[in-house]
Amino acid sequence: MADKKDARTVINELLAEQYENAFKAKEEGRPVGWATSVFPQELAEIFDLNLLYPENHAAGVAAKKESLELCELAEDQGYSNDLCAYARTNFGLLEKGHSDTLPMPEPDFLCCCNNICNEVVKWYENIARERNIPLIMIDTTYNYDYEVSESRINYLKAQFEEAVRQLSEISGKEFDPKRLEEVMKISAENGKLWKYSMSLPQGNYPSPMNGFDLFTYMAVIVCARGKTETTEAFKLLVEYLEDNAEKGETSFRGEEKYRIMMEGIPCWPYIGYKMKTLSKYGVNMTGSVYPHAWALEYEVNDLDGMARAYSSMFNNVNIEKMVEYRINALKDGDCEGAFYHMNRSCKLMSFIQYEMMRRVAKETDLPYAGFDGDQADPRNFTNAQFETRLQGLVEVMSERKNK
Repeated sequence: MADKKDARTVINELLAEQYENAFKAKEEGRPVGWATSVFPQELAEIFDLNLLYPENHAAGVAAKKESLELCELAEDQGYSNDLCAYARTNFGLLEKGHSDTLPMPEPDFLCCCNNICNEVVKWYENIARERNIPLIMIDTTYNYDYEVSESRINYLKAQFEEAVRQLSEISGKEFDPKRLEEVMKISAENGKLWKYSMSLPQGNYPSPMNGFDLFTYMAVIVCARGKTETTEAFKLLVEYLEDNAEKGETSFRGEEKYRIMMEGIPCWPYIGYKMKTLSKYGVNMTGSVYPHAWALEYEVNDLDGMARAYSSMFNNVNIEKMVEYRINALKDGDCEGAFYHMNRSCKLMSFIQYEMMRRVAKETDLPYAGFDGDQADPRNFTNAQFETRLQGLVEVMSERKNK
């Protein structure tokens, strides 16, 4: 009997399968789409369309050290260095025609939702114009109020209907309400399993996982949230983490002395360095808002709830809600401090962070520090600054712990 595969292996195989399926679809003449990371994937999944995610792909090639070449190719074409490095990596991929480290077929249509970023609108419009391919756009609008208003929910639902019409035309299939019900059920279940897995550090010492493992597991909730295979993978993940918690074991490499919330997208070109440096100082990331973006929760057949969930992304809410999300992440992770990534690619979020982290510190009385970096452009990160800022945070946490 073959050995049972662990969660990491199953998840990595599932991710590889998404790319394999897309290439196979291309060979068979079926359309392949590119989508922003929190586009309502349910709308494409019901037509069995293959979607790939350029943000996820850019993170992968950045971790494999290819993003700098692709960014420079884009810049040679006139794209500003001030643009998001994910976008420049993607433009560079199209200019080069392929990726050496993570091949991805070109799109036949695009699915864009601006609930996580507004730059994606121009990014995807640009590709649609250059490639002369359809663009399905979902505009969420920014939530100035604390709750998502009824008018915004109705606005989104109308766009869902139009997107379904467009995707039906692209796929050549009729809309099936029963299929939507099925996909919503699977997606909601996967969101709950993902959220639960992220909650397991709370109350468990040491944390059952190295916090950076979340970013490995997260890729599948981005790429395959509406698939039953993801449900099985997350059940394996939960089983593994619960077993670690029960035995007092952890995948953290080193002694867990301090717990922190890390804010923002990782610097993928330096992900290994960051993990080793945190481990060196006994610091584990047990809180993060970023992975929660894909823990969408709604009831089956509740389109209002689905619209509300997609409109409530952590980048699409007012500062009061942003602060609440971070406070909850700190509490849920039993954190002793916060470490903020001032991300050159996400300028809007980085500018907001200065005020946000002051408010969070005032409410929680927890120390914090920040470092400069970039999610995919290695030119905007320095090892020395990262370690120096971390040292300062550790000194304060240590002083407080020893009082």
